[in-house]
Amino acid sequence: MKYLLIALVAALLFIPFLGAVHLFDWDEINFAEAAREMIVSHNYSQVQIDFRPFWEKPPLFIWMQVGSMMIFGVNDFAARFPNAIIGVATIVSLFAIGKRLVDEKLGFWWALVYAGSWLPHFYFKSGIIDPTFNFFIFLSIYFAYRITYNSRPYRMAILSGLFLGLAVLTKGPVAILVALLTLLVYWLWNKAKIGIGFAHLGLIALFASLTTLLWFGYEIVAHGWWFVNEFVAYQIRLLTTEDAGHGGPFLYHWIVLLIGCFPASTFLFSYLQRRKKTIYSTPAATEMKDFKIWMWVLFWVVLILFSIVKTKIVHYSSLCYFPLSFLAAWQVYKIAEGKQLLKGWNIALIFFIGLVLGLAIALLPLVGVYKDMLIPYIGDKFALANLQAIVPWSVTESVYGVGYMILVVISGVLLVRKQVVKGLLCLFLSTIVVIQVTVVHFVPKIEAYSQRAAIDYFISLQGKDVYVKALGYHSYAQHYYTREQPHTNKNYYNLDWLLNGQIDKPAYFICRITDSEPYRQHPNLEVIGEKNGFVFLKRK
Repeated sequence: MKYLLIALVAALLFIPFLGAVHLFDWDEINFAEAAREMIVSHNYSQVQIDFRPFWEKPPLFIWMQVGSMMIFGVNDFAARFPNAIIGVATIVSLFAIGKRLVDEKLGFWWALVYAGSWLPHFYFKSGIIDPTFNFFIFLSIYFAYRITYNSRPYRMAILSGLFLGLAVLTKGPVAILVALLTLLVYWLWNKAKIGIGFAHLGLIALFASLTTLLWFGYEIVAHGWWFVNEFVAYQIRLLTTEDAGHGGPFLYHWIVLLIGCFPASTFLFSYLQRRKKTIYSTPAATEMKDFKIWMWVLFWVVLILFSIVKTKIVHYSSLCYFPLSFLAAWQVYKIAEGKQLLKGWNIALIFFIGLVLGLAIALLPLVGVYKDMLIPYIGDKFALANLQAIVPWSVTESVYGVGYMILVVISGVLLVRKQVVKGLLCLFLSTIVVIQVTVVHFVPKIEAYSQRAAIDYFISLQGKDVYVKALGYHSYAQHYYTREQPHTNKNYYNLDWLLNGQIDKPAYFICRITDSEPYRQHPNLEVIGEKNGFVFLKRK
């Protein structure tokens, strides 16, 4: 009954309003478009974009989106629905694992800490691959850890291999890299003492291979090696080179986790306190200690790996959410049980980050209301044009941010007064409420500035037998929101033909205002509209 109740609460948190805002370019639209093209082309074995092979991602998550679209139709809600279900499964799993490790209270705190932190919660309302990948790779690590402590270790090894294979089918061989590094670092930490034998490793490898071969094997037999070769080459390139527009400093992900995983991230600092050496005398306590080691190892492996990787994207470190939330939940559990005290500086850190986030939310409506005062200080022509979007703002909307700051202060005061359970509940539950407000109220307004004009342009061409291309910038939105169908004339893929050739149907184009001058002067193009930084053109 408790599991059902937790699942229902999680469903209420993650499922409503999934379609309240358009999908965001690139990643969300990329995966949704791949799913739509599978349905249109009936080619379910190869991922396609623009009805050409797209070897950057395996198909498992896209298959999940296909299933969702077959139930709900091709729309934004359906594209995000699989992650909402993964969110429900994640929260229930965290409760179950926490309960098995210690008791129901730890399970409850872990579920609340995860759901009550910004990015971990927010990602379940998105249409990107990472929440599903993270769930599978975490379960693979979890069942590998369970090999030492379960009466049926071979079953645990099989489950670990199956989930590792599913992780590979979701995002690629990076899952194997993370798993191997985690196992290696754990082995080194324990000075080569590990309860996982060669037979267990063999079973993990066997079932991971069998799972991945469901797609990789079929693809090689059906279409040869070229698609798989391109896929592997892309994965290597992504890890070793800086993707255009996605670079960043070494500490990029450290800052993302500190701010983005608030409030959970602040409780990691409580590990810096001096503590008495604990003697783990019972099997359950020993098992708990070992699980903490696994979580610390997973946390640092992912954080350091993706700090080294040249390409820096926010969700690359999102696998850290699992170990981070557990380690935070364990501290929260001990604080709530009176077994540990929060230091003043730790509460001050909660105050500082919480107030900064609340202030940012409070200032957002003011920026919208008084944007004319900011315009003279903005040098980016495209950003300046984005701000011309007509978005209704009111000064009173700042109350959401102010309210969050007040609740953070109340939480801190309760913690200082030793009313720790009330303080912790106030902190995490208020964050859940404000996340919901942000998703429903603020994100659509932000989207109105960043891309709505382009999306509306593509939707206006939906169902028309035309060519549509983005000029000067990369986008998947023109394919998804025009509901593009396969083009029989392959000259369509030749931009020079679309601009200068003898086209066989109308051709429409879009570019950003910063790249528009050459196209405005082009003898074969005419400007048919301009809005919020985007210029719309048509072949004469």
